Amino acid sequence: MSRRYFGTDGIRGLANRPPMTSEVALKVGMAAGKIFQKQQSNYRHRVVIGKDTRLSGYMLEAALMSGFTAVGMDVFLLGPMPTPAVAMLTRSLRADLGVMISASHNPYDDNGIKLFDPDGYKLSDETELEIEELIDGNVADLLAPAGRIGRATRVESAQERYIEFAKRTLPKNLRLDGMRIVIDCANGAGYKVAPEALWELGAEVIKIGVEPNGRNINDKCGSTAPDALISKVREVRADIGIALDGDADRVVIVNEKGEIVDGDQLMAVIAENWHRTGRLTAGGVVATVMSNLGLERYLKGIGLEMVRTPVGDRYVVDHMRKHGYNVGGEQSGHIVLSEYATTGDGLVTALQLLAVVVSTGVPVSEVTKRFEPLPQILKNVRYESGKPLEDTRVVEAIDAGKKKLGKCGRLVIRPSGTEPVIRVMAEGDDETLVNNVVGDIVEAVRAATAA
Repeated sequence: MSRRYFGTDGIRGLANRPPMTSEVALKVGMAAGKIFQKQQSNYRHRVVIGKDTRLSGYMLEAALMSGFTAVGMDVFLLGPMPTPAVAMLTRSLRADLGVMISASHNPYDDNGIKLFDPDGYKLSDETELEIEELIDGNVADLLAPAGRIGRATRVESAQERYIEFAKRTLPKNLRLDGMRIVIDCANGAGYKVAPEALWELGAEVIKIGVEPNGRNINDKCGSTAPDALISKVREVRADIGIALDGDADRVVIVNEKGEIVDGDQLMAVIAENWHRTGRLTAGGVVATVMSNLGLERYLKGIGLEMVRTPVGDRYVVDHMRKHGYNVGGEQSGHIVLSEYATTGDGLVTALQLLAVVVSTGVPVSEVTKRFEPLPQILKNVRYESGKPLEDTRVVEAIDAGKKKLGKCGRLVIRPSGTEPVIRVMAEGDDETLVNNVVGDIVEAVRAATAA
């Protein structure tokens, strides 16, 4: 069955245009609220709603709140909070459903709706299809009687609860005294809680990207644009720089030299440390097809395996849950540590790295240099319509690229799940060969889209 509203990461689109309108959000609240109500006459069903700092968040929050209360659910409003905080508080508050209003690392004029089940996990495809069916049906049939309409309450302690949760993920008595940390919160959901948590742990904290105005989320700041963080780390001679994205579920690290550390190196550090201390489960980590081959070789060298999934944190989490892994993630810095969270958590990931730095007394640049990445080239090709990957020229270019790389490299071609873009990635021991392979495929895709 085709999906009309939900994509690879909830519902997402341009704000105030379908499907990111108040009307759709209202219906999502009604449909999801109805599905997640238990059959108990005296039970007050509850949903928690968090958001990032986008201007359109006010509009969507109000519409969702109206939809949920209309079908008889009590709403707990968290205000601007990281996605992992929403998932955690869904469990902590024993809610039937959790909602995050965010478009993650996208510009401010996009927005999205992510839904979490009572255990804090993203919804299954089957449940999302159920919601879509109700959205397109007669929503008037979902309305609760007047006496069962829900109430809305703001959770004033939400920030403090998440900060305490994040701090407790560190070993007992481990503090960050003496560390100078620059944190870039992308003018997004973590702009209050992340710097506060680091300060309470004893660090000297220099904050950037903490002045949201509704329009500047991810604007030349955060994990997708770390230049400002790099400059500030060098300027103040910080021990580490931490960059979150708009909803704070991913992180990029900058070491004391001003060099970027990606998610692959972070997974290597955490997996090795947890393996050494007996905390790593299932004998390895779960990564995606985009993770560098250097990570796979490094893990193999210390007796661990790396399982690859399609791109997307939901695929990583699904595999982790089914097979008992507690470390997984993406090269982009979306790291899932299931011992603590059901989704990626940029702050908690950074704290796990800091725990290794503090306990070893070794600089971040040395701690995070676990392997030498293979040359990896990623290029995006935008298209207007059609299916360029089915074009004969593209198919032939891909086949030729695979033959050239052989067993000394990898090739991954995939359409984006959130925008009309073909992503072309290749890696291998020979950088010139990798560049040539990507160039040939990109040229073929452009020719196909121009036809």
